[in-house]
Amino acid sequence: MKPGNELLFLALGGSGEIGMNVNLYGCQGKWIMVDLGMTFADPAYPGVELVLPDLGFIEERRADLLGIVLTHGHEDHIGAIPYLAADLGVPLYATPFTAGLIAGKLEEEGLTGEVKLHVVDMLNDFALGPFGLRYIPLAHSIPEGNALLIDTPYGRIFHTGDWKLDDSPQIGDPLTEAELRAIGDQGVLALVCDSTNVFVETASGSELGVRQGLDDVIQDADCRVLVTTFASNAARLKTLGHVAQDTGRQVCIAGRSLERILRVAKSVGYLTDFPEVIDFETAMKLPRREVMIIATGGQGESRAALARIAFDQHKLKLDRGDLVVFSSKQIPGNEIAIGRIQNELASKGIEMITDRQAPVHVSGHPGRPELAAMYQWIRPEIIVPVHGEMRHMMEHARFARARGIPHGIVQKNGDLVRLAPDGPVKLGEEPVGRFVLDGDIILPADGSTMNERRKLSFAGLISVAVALDRDSRLAGEVRIDLQGIPVEEDREAFIEAAGAAAAAAVGKSQSAEERLREEVRLAVRRVATEWTGKKPVVSVLLLRV
Repeated sequence: MKPGNELLFLALGGSGEIGMNVNLYGCQGKWIMVDLGMTFADPAYPGVELVLPDLGFIEERRADLLGIVLTHGHEDHIGAIPYLAADLGVPLYATPFTAGLIAGKLEEEGLTGEVKLHVVDMLNDFALGPFGLRYIPLAHSIPEGNALLIDTPYGRIFHTGDWKLDDSPQIGDPLTEAELRAIGDQGVLALVCDSTNVFVETASGSELGVRQGLDDVIQDADCRVLVTTFASNAARLKTLGHVAQDTGRQVCIAGRSLERILRVAKSVGYLTDFPEVIDFETAMKLPRREVMIIATGGQGESRAALARIAFDQHKLKLDRGDLVVFSSKQIPGNEIAIGRIQNELASKGIEMITDRQAPVHVSGHPGRPELAAMYQWIRPEIIVPVHGEMRHMMEHARFARARGIPHGIVQKNGDLVRLAPDGPVKLGEEPVGRFVLDGDIILPADGSTMNERRKLSFAGLISVAVALDRDSRLAGEVRIDLQGIPVEEDREAFIEAAGAAAAAAVGKSQSAEERLREEVRLAVRRVATEWTGKKPVVSVLLLRV
């Protein structure tokens, strides 16, 4: 597939899911990539933390790829760069704050100098082949949350990235309604738009309102206060710095990702008025009424600062009567992990406040009123929902059509779409998939290693060692070892039964070695199924003595 005289769109991630955003635009034989994100693993990937997109489609066409343009610095938009960008061999383009985060990631992986990183000033135009590009600042929870205005010979694309509307943004200067209307006046072919909060009937709300809500909660607290939020939410960090000053508290930061965001933000001119940070020892010596801890871990991450504090594995301590404020939204799928930490805090007599009890959080994504406003200002011919599960994108398309956008297409990862001419139309489906970062190795998400890992986690492992003499007769006792087999107090009896089944299989068999190994494996697994109702992985080792 080589783009002809047309404008193509292909998502390799982020369409049909929330996270791992990777989008391709093709025109006149060339491609550009917008964002290169990752997502976090769920229990379907035991032992894995990070999930990466499969870039096979564009890797095969890397000679036609002109560059990777990053909208902003959230992990689901830049997180895969250290693992995948070097193989593509093309330059990266980002605004200063996002570039600072990327540079840190490249340095950690020893890739500084191997991946070319271009820093683009806000609102500056630049070109990649047939694509003209400009960053369009929009409000979001991280500095320099940008849309991309992409000019092509076949029409203009307004690719929103992550965004919201905020009349009182705490960081940055998003474009005004008048400026966005002016873009719409010039004509927009397609609005490729964030679908995350399409079911939310109200606007996302202003960060300024969060400051007042946190002020009210923390001002009344005669105790040590810990606030947890998304590490990348630099707008919330700025708010919390003001809240600390409003309430007469000193700030202690717990979490390397928070420290990194604060450091990079200051290096490019943001958060320069953030209060001086105190260390853990000083925080613990201060009167409880005079300290506010800002910590990572609000989504239940087991190795983040909040979990370690909750389970007494951190230098910072919380005592009965202290307060933890969850200044973040609970991401679906994290309920159990968050509940585990909240239960531990509750057992210690620590009070908690979430966004359900007080206005201590606002979303960084647009609700329906904001989407409707953007349609009215940009006035695209086509709506292309992205950044959502299928239910989000289908509803987004319906919502946009009901508000006057004449054309729309709901695509998923791998759907090759022609936007112009004569679009939108789906041309076909390209292979897509997932990879996982397992330790330091990148593996197929559904390859043999992960499938074996799943089987082990679901059903356990039985190892069988059988010694055979020269005539393939049993020499000595069969040795059985169990991992994760649900026999508990019947363990010894089960091992005896499994060993007897293996010995019987050897005694009856006249088969060659490979066939004998399979007969022993099946005999032992039958015993396991009869005893436990499960079909564990059975590994057989045949030894010649």
